[in-house]
Amino acid sequence: MENFDQQLKHLVEEALKEDVGDGDHSTLSCIPADKKGKAVLKIKQDGILAGITVAEKIFRIVEPSITFQQFKQDGEAMKYGEKAFEVEASIHTILKCERLVLNCMQRMSGIATLTKQFTEKLEGYKTKLLDTRKTTPNFRLLEKEAVKIGGGVNHRFGLYDMIMLKDNHIDYAGGLEAAINKAHEYVQTQKPGLKIEVETRSIEDVKKVCKMGKGKVFRIMLDNFTPEQCAEAVKLIGGDFETEASGGINLDTIQTYAATGVDYVSVGGLIHQAKSLDLSLKAVIM
Repeated sequence: MENFDQQLKHLVEEALKEDVGDGDHSTLSCIPADKKGKAVLKIKQDGILAGITVAEKIFRIVEPSITFQQFKQDGEAMKYGEKAFEVEASIHTILKCERLVLNCMQRMSGIATLTKQFTEKLEGYKTKLLDTRKTTPNFRLLEKEAVKIGGGVNHRFGLYDMIMLKDNHIDYAGGLEAAINKAHEYVQTQKPGLKIEVETRSIEDVKKVCKMGKGKVFRIMLDNFTPEQCAEAVKLIGGDFETEASGGINLDTIQTYAATGVDYVSVGGLIHQAKSLDLSLKAVIM
């Protein structure tokens, strides 16, 4: 994966192109280009704050000499009425960046808040919480960063950093054994060191992977297993492979899955079901 700052710079540049087009005419029409100003980020909803570091980077990409004062940190609980930061910069910069900063922070804070609710349910268990690739196109970088801020663990970032043999791969490849063997051969000849995870859909699938997957597969996904089936699978696997439970797991059921001894639980809803939190960037009249 590219450096985070490089990816963020690309994201910011593309987002500003989308928003600004040939000019922020609202600002250009009534604010002198050389006028300086100050703005404050006001918190309007309780939750977990995420994206304040990103906000500073967005402003600095546009205007490196800004003054940025943080009052809170990423990952902290935030309460209605609190201030997160103040920024002093060209008013053109503040107004140009305002919506992008808010869109990022509101979305990230919603994801971090939901992730925190899940991770609190896992306290006392060995099970760790994973995100998925169910992300907003071109915004995965910050959605996955928000999961980390909320206490979760990033799964693979894309199709390039891990092999995950899911149901469609297995069916297209001609079955579980064929898919695993072909993937293993590919890793040996094309991408040494790339890890292979395989999805299983039944206890019989788990038995097959346990029998022929040693030295090839590093993690077995238990897809849409009941907690009882997960417990049986974990016992069968016996620590020979990492284990991941996936499929429809929510706040009401996650502890039941953790109690099976599974290593990871993946929840796509951390991102695609999170609701953005309410924040506002307001001018400070000096």
